[in-house]
Amino acid sequence: MEYHNPVLLKETVDGLNINPDGVYVDVTFGGGGHSREILSRLSEKGRLFAFDQDPDALQNKVDDERFTLIHENFRYLKRFLRFYGVKEVDGVLGDFGVSSHQFDVAERGFSTRFEANLDMRMNQQSALSAYHVVNDYAEEQIRQVLWQYGELRQAPAMARVIVESRENEPIKTSEQLKDVLKRFLQHKKENKVLAQIYQAIRIEVNQEIEVLKEFLLQTPEVLKKGGRLSVISYHSLEDRLVKRFIRNGMFEGEPERDVFGNFEVPLKKVGGLIVPTNDEIKINNRARSAKLRIAEKL
Repeated sequence: MEYHNPVLLKETVDGLNINPDGVYVDVTFGGGGHSREILSRLSEKGRLFAFDQDPDALQNKVDDERFTLIHENFRYLKRFLRFYGVKEVDGVLGDFGVSSHQFDVAERGFSTRFEANLDMRMNQQSALSAYHVVNDYAEEQIRQVLWQYGELRQAPAMARVIVESRENEPIKTSEQLKDVLKRFLQHKKENKVLAQIYQAIRIEVNQEIEVLKEFLLQTPEVLKKGGRLSVISYHSLEDRLVKRFIRNGMFEGEPERDVFGNFEVPLKKVGGLIVPTNDEIKINNRARSAKLRIAEKL
């Protein structure tokens, strides 16, 4: 089984406008596909740092003197680059979301296809799992998670049913959760609704939105002038944040303008939105929702 088939491989690395002697960061190493492509374009002087908090990803480490794999969450980007004596880099690449490996290993609990314990932790050392969200969160917290991260209209009713059901016995597995929520899983929309439920819980477990915000705020600080940011998002919550940050350096509201109506931003977008071709989607169905955005440090 292939660990992960990288999405928009050439387009994402092309977006970095590689300087062969430069220093680059792949914050979502996974199977190493994007990292290997970057290394193939670097000279002997070039360097690549990669981040991944999942212990499974460490098995894919690249044996190359120019490469350093950091077993940490990319929310600590700046801290660990400083630890390695790096203040500025020429480019940062991120391929967000869940890897094919994480989806395909049943016991990780990411996929709706398998019977598994409720887990969904990208960092398997984390104390918070899907089990805790489903069984320990208050009804209002569950409602907020399902509404905010899954954009589910029936979030209030779903939260109520979960809380009522767990009073009888804990909800331990994916099949139990499906059974508890079966009234909301209409036959034609079952897979879509389940995907939204799983997405919401997974985002909460891994603090994905908070991590993304922390990461984006650090990118202008670590990029050199003219350095590139090349990131792939897989759902609208992520893409909205990336798009807004590139446009005005903020996640909410509008920046202050001078008397002429101008405002300063740390990044400028490069080109337009890039999505996979139909041919790539046929080869790798998980690419269908990918959106690539590229920006440059001003």
